[in-house]
Amino acid sequence: MKPQIEIVTGDITTLPVDVIVNAANPSLLGGGGVDGAIHRAAGPALLEACKVVRQQQGECAPGHAVITLAGNLPAKAVIHTVGPVWQGGDHQEARILEEAYRNSLALAAANNYRTIAFPAISTGVYGFPRAAAAEIAIRTISDYLTRRPLPERVYCVCYDEENARLYQRLLTQQGNDTDA
Repeated sequence: MKPQIEIVTGDITTLPVDVIVNAANPSLLGGGGVDGAIHRAAGPALLEACKVVRQQQGECAPGHAVITLAGNLPAKAVIHTVGPVWQGGDHQEARILEEAYRNSLALAAANNYRTIAFPAISTGVYGFPRAAAAEIAIRTISDYLTRRPLPERVYCVCYDEENARLYQRLLTQQGNDTDA
């Protein structure tokens, strides 16, 4: 079966997928935006799991990813990845964002997860330009999926219709099949 990418508009915390990706901050202890929404929806078990990860390894560096249980979410697990803070584009932000997507996909595959949902990493308070971030996301996910059997389906979850149209246009240009 050919891997698929699907663009979805809505709340990532409600998707019945194997794993959702949290656009976390290095502390892993929750924050604003999608990070805060995931922590609120998952309940206190997620925060406790993140505290254990912190005790074991310290903060999560930009581009890296860690996995925890999902608490009250419909997903089986949460992969927390830290995207780059936009500093104008001259501080390897694109490479770090690619690593965040690639490392999240690799962690999902290593745990035999078939479905994964990504938010638009780094496009909120971290300020990464939405169009550039979307292009990196679609290119990196597509490249990864053409070379590996897992995950089988990736959802790019957009908070609003404007971002969803941007992702869908890039996906169509990339020539990917979707069920959307």
